[in-house]
Amino acid sequence: MNTIQMFRQLALVAAVSMSAGTAWAELPEATMYKDPNCGCCSKWAEHMRAAGFSVKEVPSQAMGRIKSQLGVPEALGSCHTARIGNYVIEGHVPAADVKRLLAEQPAGARGLSAPGMPMGSPGMEGGTPDRYDVVQFNADGGETVFARH
Repeated sequence: MNTIQMFRQLALVAAVSMSAGTAWAELPEATMYKDPNCGCCSKWAEHMRAAGFSVKEVPSQAMGRIKSQLGVPEALGSCHTARIGNYVIEGHVPAADVKRLLAEQPAGARGLSAPGMPMGSPGMEGGTPDRYDVVQFNADGGETVFARH
């Protein structure tokens, strides 16, 4: 391999590394509101951090009010609520689904929810895993299955 070929390969590796680092750094910060007594919420935050998100945990005794203000449909409620970019993430939604939402930016989407507290979802590991849906909820009140787990 001559010097020019080696330089080109090094330049390519550097460019790919820098673009991957930039994409990682561009993930928006998550602000997660949680009941101060809930342990699974912090486990979900750890899952999100491991996926590259910065997560600010905000304990609150007013979770119902926060969910209402952020437009979370009552039927899709879970134990914690996060604001990530322009979206609301309700409950134990996997980081991969959040990244997909951020990448695709579906028209009208307000956020995603993993309703209830499904066993086997991020932060709810242990026991027999449940099959569960991640639901996209929209500003117009519509809902659709975003992912199945």
